[in-house]
Amino acid sequence: MARLVLTFLAFAGLLLSSCQVAGPAASTSGAWKKGYDDASAKYASKPGWNQAPSVPGKPVYAQTTYSSVSVSQPCVAMTFDDGPHPSNTPRLLDMLKQRNIKATFFVVGTNSQAYPQILRRMIAEGHEIANHTWTHANITTLSTDALRRELRDSADAITKATGVTPTLFRPPYGATTANIKALIKSEFGYPSIIWSVDPEDWKRPGVQVVADRLVAGARPGGILLAHDIHKPTIDAMPSALDRLLAKGFQFVTVSQLIALGQKGGATAP
Repeated sequence: MARLVLTFLAFAGLLLSSCQVAGPAASTSGAWKKGYDDASAKYASKPGWNQAPSVPGKPVYAQTTYSSVSVSQPCVAMTFDDGPHPSNTPRLLDMLKQRNIKATFFVVGTNSQAYPQILRRMIAEGHEIANHTWTHANITTLSTDALRRELRDSADAITKATGVTPTLFRPPYGATTANIKALIKSEFGYPSIIWSVDPEDWKRPGVQVVADRLVAGARPGGILLAHDIHKPTIDAMPSALDRLLAKGFQFVTVSQLIALGQKGGATAP
């Protein structure tokens, strides 16, 4: 009887270990990196892999604001606001990795402080992180000192998490003024990044609508807006990204887009 019990326990232990593939051991940094390396090898030889152009050196932000950039290549910048989100953003990062797409994330400082490991993953995978204030504040309603705190605290959280200092800013809601943009550029060095395509995904119009709007609005030099805090937006991304790639668009970060514009022509406000 004792031998039978020991045999059963040994079999149960073996079965349990085989069922833990998706558990904590599989979520270690080495496991996900190997998964992404495998994805790179799998997708690189297939149509739809993002063949981003060679980008010149660091851009000079000559303007206080950008909503698109005049470029000679069919390049666009995909941007995501308001994160990082604990489940949506990692899923989005998986999608971007599979397609070799580098995006720009305008992160909220409080979320950066809560999920620094996601910011570190963004940087490790070649994405750009930019400032979107500490609390997602409407900066047109703030005093100058309060505005400075919003930007400084958010930048500090990004730098603490990643060791990288942000160089771009996006005003929440797109709400800003010429005076505010000039102050931010003068004191922080940030150009204010708006957008050329807004699918209004925050209204949750439906997955297909979000994808269709991004694809229909894309033009060379465009800056495309989306929000990685909304699950339907993440659900829309495979369709949107694959259709844009199929149309010949190449994805770069916002700073890369500006650098390409300086190489090939003047920027568009």
